[in-house]
Amino acid sequence: MKKTASILAGAMLSLGLMTGAQAATLKMAYDADPVSLDPHEQLSGGTLQLSHMTFDPLVRWTRDLGFEPRLAEKWERVDDLTMRFHLRKGVKFHSGNDFTAQDVAFTFERLRNSPDFKAVFSPFKEIKVVDAHTVDLVTNQPFPLVLNNATYLFPMDSKFYSGTDENGNAKDMLVKHGNSFASRNISGTGPYTVSYREQGVKVEFARNMDYWDKSSPGNVDKIVLTPIKEAPTRVAALLSGDVDFIAPVPPTDHKRIGGSDKVDLVTMGGTRIITFQMNQERVEAFKDVRVRQAIAYAINQEGIVKKIMKGFATPAAQFSPKGYLGYNEALTPRYDVKKAKQLMKEAGYEKGFSITMMAPNNRYVNDAKIAQAVASMLSKINIKVDLKTMPKAQYWPEFDARAADMMLIGWHADTEDSNNFYEFLSTCPNKDSGAGQYNSGNYCNPKVDAMVAKANAETDPAKRAEIMQGIEKIIYDEAGFIPLHWQNLAWAANKNVDLEPVLNVMNFPYLGDLVVKD
Repeated sequence: MKKTASILAGAMLSLGLMTGAQAATLKMAYDADPVSLDPHEQLSGGTLQLSHMTFDPLVRWTRDLGFEPRLAEKWERVDDLTMRFHLRKGVKFHSGNDFTAQDVAFTFERLRNSPDFKAVFSPFKEIKVVDAHTVDLVTNQPFPLVLNNATYLFPMDSKFYSGTDENGNAKDMLVKHGNSFASRNISGTGPYTVSYREQGVKVEFARNMDYWDKSSPGNVDKIVLTPIKEAPTRVAALLSGDVDFIAPVPPTDHKRIGGSDKVDLVTMGGTRIITFQMNQERVEAFKDVRVRQAIAYAINQEGIVKKIMKGFATPAAQFSPKGYLGYNEALTPRYDVKKAKQLMKEAGYEKGFSITMMAPNNRYVNDAKIAQAVASMLSKINIKVDLKTMPKAQYWPEFDARAADMMLIGWHADTEDSNNFYEFLSTCPNKDSGAGQYNSGNYCNPKVDAMVAKANAETDPAKRAEIMQGIEKIIYDEAGFIPLHWQNLAWAANKNVDLEPVLNVMNFPYLGDLVVKD
């Protein structure tokens, strides 16, 4: 076991100095722990949760999907291309370094070089440092989602990440699934520092006693995160009192938890799409739209939701959930095995073929069971599946390598906008721009890409909706992907943990504001 070289400035002060409610320790169990301390290594829910604990964004989402100031105190539009952010003064990083506009500029440029995040920041032309506490974000053309994208900008400590490490490598070097200074060390402005970390075993967070947000009601001075992959074990740990808070809560255990007088269950409708991708570069048959359509007809989304998800999900036939501008109400699940067999025959694959399939087993609710069900459904149209499931720490490198013919992924649009789905999941993969970074199926339609770009430049909501609903229709008709369902959210905690106020549909609880009652 080893300790991180995290900066603990302030956190080592007497924990009894906390004001307000009595300081508390929170023991929580997630299905997995963060794969890295680098906030730009992977665009995932786990990374964003870590970022909200140890860093702060310029702005963050409110529960009603508005924006609230964080490291940016206020902002205003200077012209059609420029949004000016006025930064909070007197903020220090965990290292003790002062937070300034240079840190925002440093972080912006690093994001633009991140394979996972560069697509989010592709609409921006540049960042301008106006003075020590003012920056301008300048777009290439009028862009309606500046604040949405600013929720991804968690300023890093530019001085802390400058220079070289003991191996002579740049401290700000960004390595996917590698061993870098930034993946092992952290200095943010957030409510917690990382005091101990053993990958796959435990992560301990200590309260940042110099945290700038003195209005925060949070009284948790220490958080111990233990990854527990198996859902029944995670639930048992909560009910026995070994942990105080768990997520996610599997649908099969909702009644069990709901019947306890010691814990509370909190549920929320979700917008994360669970979908399969078919790799057209690995499998010749997948290039035939009739084969892809056959797979879409062979999979019973409603059956998966009913039997595996116990009704705790919404069957899907597109990326955009209801309420998003891109949601196209005309697109519905199309389960029809007879039609699927007919399409396979028309395509010349009546006798079927064999494929490989990979899925995580601790990232999404019932992910391994979902993959097993899909494999069984495909056997009915003579597609033989060699399925392999694995923990997410091992899965994501395989996903990035496009290592199987069909791969499972879930995606929540953290900009709360349909275009985020398309930019990462359906645009033609392009390493230079970052487009299609999570499009493991290599689906590519230049018309869709042009429509995505058009939607990014359209400021009229009605016109944007028309464009994005058209994108959904094209992808549906071409069966570019196999959407399964939108995953609902569930958390559970001991009754003295005031969990509900810090939860949100984005599924990264604002744990810095969490209150544990006496």
